[in-house]
Amino acid sequence: MARYRLRFPLQEFDLSGPEVIVGRSPDCHITIEDPLVSRHHAKLRVNDESAAVTDLGSRNGVRVNGRPIEGETMLKDGDRIRLGTQELVFTHVHRPERAARPTGFMCMCRACGTPYPEGAAACPHCGAPAQQQDEDTTISGLRVEPKRNWTFQLLAEVIEKALATGRSMEADRLMRRAAKEVDERLAEGERIDPAQVAMISTFALRLAVLVGGSEWLAWALTLHKRQNLMPTGVVLDQLTSLDRDAFPEYVRIVDQFVTWWKGKAAGDPPSSDVAALALLEKFARGPAA
Repeated sequence: MARYRLRFPLQEFDLSGPEVIVGRSPDCHITIEDPLVSRHHAKLRVNDESAAVTDLGSRNGVRVNGRPIEGETMLKDGDRIRLGTQELVFTHVHRPERAARPTGFMCMCRACGTPYPEGAAACPHCGAPAQQQDEDTTISGLRVEPKRNWTFQLLAEVIEKALATGRSMEADRLMRRAAKEVDERLAEGERIDPAQVAMISTFALRLAVLVGGSEWLAWALTLHKRQNLMPTGVVLDQLTSLDRDAFPEYVRIVDQFVTWWKGKAAGDPPSSDVAALALLEKFARGPAA
């Protein structure tokens, strides 16, 4: 019987020593599919006397009870270990009890899209009855990525760090993960908070400057169209500070947005929208001859 366990939101795993590697790679002892988790993110060392966790040089670090760790950190019962967007709980088994599965399978609920342990009669989240599983709904090992629980703030911090240090490839990879998340949420009819739209759009425009090309410029304005929003003052400042000569598609992209906005406007729009539209038109047109 294992003396230590790692508890996830929906399942727990026995920790059998001397080492347990946790990360995104399939060759880890415990695999977590989270883009903010490194391939080999952390190592847990366990023996009869103690347990400890070490960061394996991951990009986003390891936190224990909210604090980033340096070197090997001893663990005690109830400690919360943060890897990427996932928070795991370390437990010390003091007496015999029902054995946890050393490996496991998770099923994806077709009704609400949340993973839960295989074998349950119904989804514990929405109550939908369990269905016969196939390759699309059964998840080998552990997959912890409920779509609606994506931590935008943590993702924002990592993108900000990549942009600030000029790591264009990493910033582009993370932005594509964020864009995929946004697209999935919108496809399901969910509206995204305007503050989040503004935040992710500012990152997209900064990335456009960093990598060149108009892809992220177009994506930011398309996101606003899909949300039926006029860019905020912060986003407008970024749009109008771009070097138009560096973005050959700039005029076309902005003109398309302006035309769409005028076509959908009805009644008397807010004065702030009118002013924002005029600013976009003026900048797209360029200085008067």
